[in-house]
Amino acid sequence: MLMRSLNEVEIRSQPPFSGQSANPQKIFTVPFVLAIFAVMALGVISLFTGVYDIWGQADGRDMFFITRVPRTIALMLTGAAMAMTGLIMHLVTQNKMVEPTTIGTTEWAGLGLLAVYLLVPGPSLVLRMTGAIVFSFVGTMIFFLFLRRVRLRSSLIVPIMGLMLGAVISALSTFVTLYFNMSQVIENWFIGSFAPVQIGRYEYLWIIVIVTVILFLYANRLTIAGLGEEVATTLGVNYNRLIVLANALIAVCVGIVAAVIGNIPFLGLIVPNIISMVRGDDLRSNLPWVCLTGMGTITLCDIIARVVIMPFEVPVSLILGTVGAVVFILILLRQRRSRRLR
Repeated sequence: MLMRSLNEVEIRSQPPFSGQSANPQKIFTVPFVLAIFAVMALGVISLFTGVYDIWGQADGRDMFFITRVPRTIALMLTGAAMAMTGLIMHLVTQNKMVEPTTIGTTEWAGLGLLAVYLLVPGPSLVLRMTGAIVFSFVGTMIFFLFLRRVRLRSSLIVPIMGLMLGAVISALSTFVTLYFNMSQVIENWFIGSFAPVQIGRYEYLWIIVIVTVILFLYANRLTIAGLGEEVATTLGVNYNRLIVLANALIAVCVGIVAAVIGNIPFLGLIVPNIISMVRGDDLRSNLPWVCLTGMGTITLCDIIARVVIMPFEVPVSLILGTVGAVVFILILLRQRRSRRLR
């Protein structure tokens, strides 16, 4: 009975966006299949893009499986992870401007990495991931505690508050870095790049698949949580437990990506907003689209980063940051225009 109520409210809660399909629960449509082929094509291009000649060198085949294949897999998993985090945050905060970059979660992950390096010289990847995940979770929970005390939750107040909190954490990280002479650690984290990815350095990203499955299983309840605490409580859903679960999923994704790849900005802002404009706010049917679009976006940006000044490589965070900033401004202008029309 509860599941039936959740499904009914979830369907009713979707706003009538133009271009939204008549059946929001239908996932495998012709456009989705075409999108799959497009992402697969980008993956193939990524496999064969790079300075090293895998065809002409004797060890080209080995280098292909040591670097190119892991890099492409890491791109896909990272794109899906960061896009999902933005989608979850949009729901639980009821704000389209919120994602790990705009509420300080990535800064907390960087502080967690720094703390691990201070406590354990030469830490393993598991230790770095653990520190980033724990600090990401704590930082996101602190943000939500602040958010509960703010009565005015406009589309601008919430991200501005998050950016201010992130700036404080970033300043603290910078101070600790300079004091202990560990600038190289924090600089490597800020330069989000897939260049160092190879066999043995990316496998923990597969945990993101487990996070995706959990998110899909709890999609209905998280959609209800996105309607507010009162509605969720009325329907018999434990709102606080769902918020903790959502923050845990966000922290795992952000922490793993921060430890393995580095800072990946704005992907959680770009992708969910575009999908939401087209398909509405149904988490269950939007999740495959968000993951797929995130994969394609970050793979395309990484290909551009590899060829724009070849034989050198631009950090993919630079490309994503530029695109994300432009999209962020366009979304703000769109919201301002919609308010004027009202």
